[in-house]
Amino acid sequence: MKEFGELHDADPEIFALIGDELDRKRTGLELIPSENFTSLAVMEAMGSVLTDKYSEGYAGRRYYGGNQVIDKVEETAIERAKQLFGVPYVNVQPYSGSPANLEVYLALMRTGETVMGLNLVDGGHLTHGSAGSVTGRLFNSVPYHTKADGYIDFEELERNVAEQAPKLIWVGYTAYPRAFPFKEMAKIADSCGAYLAADISHIAGLVVGGVHESPVPYAHIITTTTHKTLRGPRGALIMVTDKGLSKDPDLAKNIERTVFPGMQGGPHNHTTAAIAVALREASRPEFRTYAAQVVANARALGDALMENGLRLVTGGTDTHLLLVDLTPFSAGGGLFAQEALDAAGITVNKNTIPHEPFSAFYPSGIRLGTPAVTTRGMREPEMAATGHLIAEVLGEVRRYVMPSERLERAEYIKSFRADLSSNARVDELRKQVAQLCEPFPLYPELSFEDRRKHS
Repeated sequence: MKEFGELHDADPEIFALIGDELDRKRTGLELIPSENFTSLAVMEAMGSVLTDKYSEGYAGRRYYGGNQVIDKVEETAIERAKQLFGVPYVNVQPYSGSPANLEVYLALMRTGETVMGLNLVDGGHLTHGSAGSVTGRLFNSVPYHTKADGYIDFEELERNVAEQAPKLIWVGYTAYPRAFPFKEMAKIADSCGAYLAADISHIAGLVVGGVHESPVPYAHIITTTTHKTLRGPRGALIMVTDKGLSKDPDLAKNIERTVFPGMQGGPHNHTTAAIAVALREASRPEFRTYAAQVVANARALGDALMENGLRLVTGGTDTHLLLVDLTPFSAGGGLFAQEALDAAGITVNKNTIPHEPFSAFYPSGIRLGTPAVTTRGMREPEMAATGHLIAEVLGEVRRYVMPSERLERAEYIKSFRADLSSNARVDELRKQVAQLCEPFPLYPELSFEDRRKHS
């Protein structure tokens, strides 16, 4: 694991590319809020012999022989998730978050029934009923929205719920910087008899770390990915709460049948093992310290950005996530900001803002967060420095305005990229980013350099 000797000999090209990616991460600031750095223990589980086994079905009910050990791995992951989240049922087999959410739909609803989730442009997720997702085509989606200040418009939501009587309501977001309103959403869902599904993919680590309220008392079903603030592999969980079982005693069975055989084949056992490792890590006291620091870092970064003249949606954050509104410079400027920051070694993603004035493809905001930099050990002073660096980089691209005419955009972006490639100030800022990262080594146990020199 530490030397990657077999990979070097078998495929030096891929070996070198992995080393390049590690170099990129070591010398840059990873600020995409849905990304993190797993432990080496999680990586080792992911790269284990468990990847070889077929095991359709569930523990004690497999369609293949030889699953005695696999059963124990899956049972261990399930029990750890039950204890950590405080729920009576967990399915650890979903391949990722989007399939997990679709499996919830298929377990609960018939095609054409009504679902409500936060509008995609306002910070919701594709799988919560967006027109671009199969969930928006199979089901009648009536999205709710945020107000001009970026907070959820509960008055509109309550009116639509009374009129539409949805079967399912989602609470859970990908670009909403405030605490998820589980209690308020539960009251609304209960008023019409809807299922409330909490998608906590972004905040699962904050929930188990004790710095965000848990959805368990309020939701019927909980879904989460395992690779964001939970700091595990790229997998997912579907959980059923006591409230969910009280509403429908067969709910867990319906979820189970929908995952397999309804939607999936053999589970990814190496991922299941890595999930179990991450859950154990998240149960330790030091993880609570980590979760608290993630939020403290996000608030410090937000303060620094505002002190440097940038506007934040809702004026700050309660979580790990920040959304920067770039419209004071130009609508549609998210691409320019993302690429300029990337050139300076700061990784963020362009993102829509509430009531997006331009387009989802060329949005007017950037989304950033602190899980990964906190894993590296950075704290408030580094966040203050990061906020200053971000503002400096954005200052270099403020003059670029996305053309309103579509036919003009390709040539304009090409010209922007040519200018960016020769921007000496951005090059200097990249060096400052690398200097900021140097005292916080990433995976010092992994070494590619000597072998790549001889490749």
